[in-house]
Amino acid sequence: MLYRMYSKWSANNGYILKELDYLEGDEAGIKSVTFLICGENAYGYLKGEMGVHRLVRISPFDSGGRRHTSFASLEVLPEISEDITLEINPDDLRIDTYRASGAGGQHINKTDSAVRITHLPTNIVVSCQSERSQIQNRETAMKMLKSKLLELKEKEQKDKIEDLKGIQKDIAWGSQIRSYVFCPYTLVKDHRTNFEVGNVEAVVNGDLNGFMESYLKYLAKNKEQK
Repeated sequence: MLYRMYSKWSANNGYILKELDYLEGDEAGIKSVTFLICGENAYGYLKGEMGVHRLVRISPFDSGGRRHTSFASLEVLPEISEDITLEINPDDLRIDTYRASGAGGQHINKTDSAVRITHLPTNIVVSCQSERSQIQNRETAMKMLKSKLLELKEKEQKDKIEDLKGIQKDIAWGSQIRSYVFCPYTLVKDHRTNFEVGNVEAVVNGDLNGFMESYLKYLAKNKEQK
C-alpha cells in the first residue's frame, strides 16, 4: 500500500519512479522494495516520510473480519552525485550475484544479473536487479551503499546502522510517525506535526502534499526556535 501510495504521488507530481529491487512477502504483499524517485526537490519533499508507518484496517486475510494493526518502515536517502568521493575498501565488501525474480525482475533476462552488496563493517546490505546488465546493477547498488555510508558518517554513529532510520527506534506501537486508520473511523494523522486528513482513500492514492508541507514548516519552525 505504501509503495502504491508513493508511486501515485510521484506520478501526480511529475516525478519519475524507477524500481530497483523487489522482494515479495512470504504469503502476500511486499517484504521489501527499493525504488528511486527522480525529479527536482524529490529528496527535500520525501525526507519527512522517513520512519515507521502504522496501518489500522479490517484485514482482507482475516476470515473473521477483525481489525488489525500493522507497521512498515521507510528509509529515504539522497542519490549520491558523481562529484562526491567516498573511499570504500574493496576488502570490506561482499558482492553476490543472483537471478532477478519477482515483480521487479519478471522482464529481466534469465542470467545472474542481479547484484547484492554487503558492507561487512556495518552490515549494510543493498541490492539492485532493475537493469539487464550486471555491471549497471552493480553501479546502482554502489551508489546506494555510498549514500547510506555518508548518512552514517554524518551521524557519527558508525557502529549503529539503526541511525539510518532517523528518529524511529522499533517498528512497533508508539514509534510511528503517521497512522492510516480505515476502521472504525477514517483518518490519516502525522504524529509529529498533528496534521490530519479524514479522506484516507485520497491519501493512499498519493495525496501527500499537505503532510509534506506541514512537516517542512514544522522543521523550519523548530530550527528558528533553536
